[in-house]
Amino acid sequence: MLNVCDQAVMRPLLEKNGFHFSKAKGQNFLVQSWVPAQIADQAGIDRSCGVLEIGPGIGSLTQQLCLRAGKVAAVEVDTRLKPILGAATAEFDNLSLIWGDAQKLDIPALVREQFPGLRPEACANLPYYITSPILTALLEADCFEAVTVMVQKEVAERICALPGTADYSAFSIFCQYYAEPEILFEVPPTCFEPRPKVMSAVIALRVRGERPWDIPSPALFFRTVRASFLMRRKTLQNALAAGFPQLGKAAVGEVLESAGVSPSVRGETLDIAAFAAIAKKIGERI
Repeated sequence: MLNVCDQAVMRPLLEKNGFHFSKAKGQNFLVQSWVPAQIADQAGIDRSCGVLEIGPGIGSLTQQLCLRAGKVAAVEVDTRLKPILGAATAEFDNLSLIWGDAQKLDIPALVREQFPGLRPEACANLPYYITSPILTALLEADCFEAVTVMVQKEVAERICALPGTADYSAFSIFCQYYAEPEILFEVPPTCFEPRPKVMSAVIALRVRGERPWDIPSPALFFRTVRASFLMRRKTLQNALAAGFPQLGKAAVGEVLESAGVSPSVRGETLDIAAFAAIAKKIGERI
């Protein structure tokens, strides 16, 4: 197996194929072999799994996934990597390379097509600039048992943040609605080529089998959450009055009191259960 983490091996191969790193595509390739191995191990990948990988790059994580999984489907947008990724994964017959933009995928359809009879997982070293849209798409697809990704450390901390903390955000609630997140380990810049300027972290989002809240309308729930965080310095009553102008401030105050929430609190102090109660009461009004 080609050691893609050995720069003495990979640099000549990259140069031979005229490859240059693209800042626009957020390319930072793993060059320390312990990192992809640990990602695959801690993700719990085994022969019962079908794994969707986003952005395989030079194939360092792809190799480790193929060594463990029943099937891997890797989606890469940069066609300049075809000869390099082809050489890195030539020996694996349980891999499908899909060339295209992951943001345009019908993920549930791809999972059905690629992984019949297998336990679907998603695993990736995500380019920083598309972390939020890709993670959103993977969770909204609602077809994985777990999503294990490497992201900026500060993004991982925001995903796992608790109510009342500085990192807690609408994105925290979005991720925690779909999954139970856990930071697995940190990855320093020295593990990449080229080196990023920030620390990274690997995070596992174990998708919830059941969501233990009464949320009749997820769309209304997320609208409520977004409105509550749009103006963090304002009270929840003022923020929701701006987000639901058809209600008005007085009616929002009544909604909050009927949901058991003080109108003077701020949205960043509330947990999912509280937002669920508020959204349900708003739904009854509108």
